[in-house]
Amino acid sequence: MSHFEHASLRATAALPADLDEAAHRCLVAGFDGAASVPDALKELIDRGLGGVILFTRNVRDAEQVRRLTDELRSLRPDLLVAIDNEGGGIGHLVSAGAPEVPGSYALGVVDDPNLTARCADALAGHLATLGITASYAPVADLQHRPDNPIVRTRSFGADPELAARHLRAWITATEARGIASCAKHFPGHGGTVTDSHHGMAVDPRTYDELRADLEPFRAAVAAGVPMLMSAHVVFPALDPNRPATLSRRILGDLLRHDLGFDGVLVSDALEMKAIADAYGEAAGARIALAAGADQVIVAVGDLEVTLACRDAVLDALRSGLLAQERIEEAAGRVRRLAARYATPPAEVAAWDAKAGLTAARRAVRSRGVPPAVRGAHVVDLFPPPHPALNWGGEDLLTEVRAVDPTATGTAVTGECGADPDALVDGILRHCGTAPLVVATCDAGLHPWQARLRDGLLARRPDAVRVDTGLPEGGALCSYGRGRVNLRAVAEALAGV
Repeated sequence: MSHFEHASLRATAALPADLDEAAHRCLVAGFDGAASVPDALKELIDRGLGGVILFTRNVRDAEQVRRLTDELRSLRPDLLVAIDNEGGGIGHLVSAGAPEVPGSYALGVVDDPNLTARCADALAGHLATLGITASYAPVADLQHRPDNPIVRTRSFGADPELAARHLRAWITATEARGIASCAKHFPGHGGTVTDSHHGMAVDPRTYDELRADLEPFRAAVAAGVPMLMSAHVVFPALDPNRPATLSRRILGDLLRHDLGFDGVLVSDALEMKAIADAYGEAAGARIALAAGADQVIVAVGDLEVTLACRDAVLDALRSGLLAQERIEEAAGRVRRLAARYATPPAEVAAWDAKAGLTAARRAVRSRGVPPAVRGAHVVDLFPPPHPALNWGGEDLLTEVRAVDPTATGTAVTGECGADPDALVDGILRHCGTAPLVVATCDAGLHPWQARLRDGLLARRPDAVRVDTGLPEGGALCSYGRGRVNLRAVAEALAGV
């Protein structure tokens, strides 16, 4: 069914114009294309759409992004234009010249809030030049479990006080640029072993055990963060029946009442399988708004999914299943957010372009590394990009060769095939007598990496091990795979 058919079927039961607009304010839509705004999105914007979220699919270069955001804002000046912009190996603006900064975990390792602020300022300044005025960052989750598949180096760490001080620094710096920040994913995704993109995540800890995870969010609220994002995680100690995104107990009693947050609460994307498989995106939109969310994100490029969510909300308003007062309250918060952040600043001051590499260099930790490993054969093992969290495809070999042109190497991403022994044989033939460097990224989560690493080390026990994710016993650890993380490790290897 086309969006025009969606509209015509409901024309006889139209809501009052102000309530229709309020309902649209509660939606954030993704879309396909980088050159122009689709007609279906124009219709949504005309009716009051609260925001759009950009992804790599919308980005070619900086000039194109600015043209796109200008066009979007010409359709509705109070439209919020947002993006996930955490830094490190996660981001969508590589081709638009995004500042190179390490991810949050490396910043936590350095533990210099001023340096974190400089990195956040660079990211926010770049967004301002592109006409993007809302950033779904920073991550406030604590990284508790070694088998957590989704938080990891996106977190500032496991210590709530450390995370709190870096959240304050990030939020304050972003605010100074006139960009809206968003602490996520309330009340915390760090205690799970499931990625909510792929299924329902559950955190089984008691309320007393969960309290520490709330502290970074309390700090974010105290710092004036204008947005929080909810987690698609079930917390039986808080609400045994529904994930946080759909829970009135968690969003209302805990967040609004106990933490005192009165900014915009936005859901994580509804097409994530934790919601889509268990409830469906449309029902998820209705339930999330009823539970206390102010905006729901429908990030997929197919606008039919967004329209179905919109229609479910309008139908619920007509039937009384969704209270008019709840939508008016939510829309009011979105309007206040837009009044502060929808218009990009007219002038953008320069930022510290060196802050990211400085932070990455200070984050590198080493033990037992030779003074210099030059002319090495570098084997870089890493998982393929997460489908929702894009990156620039950086690899360690490229960064090593930038500081040591005599280096050679092999980059392996994804499963290594049915015969890892043959791959080990081939790598060692290419390596010959050169020093061997074996880098892994979260090998504990990816058995193929562990198999290859262990096969190489069994035959070359002199190899230097590098961890580009969380520490797993390597001689060097970068705490992330952003380009500057890898460059800093390369410099440490090459002794420069």
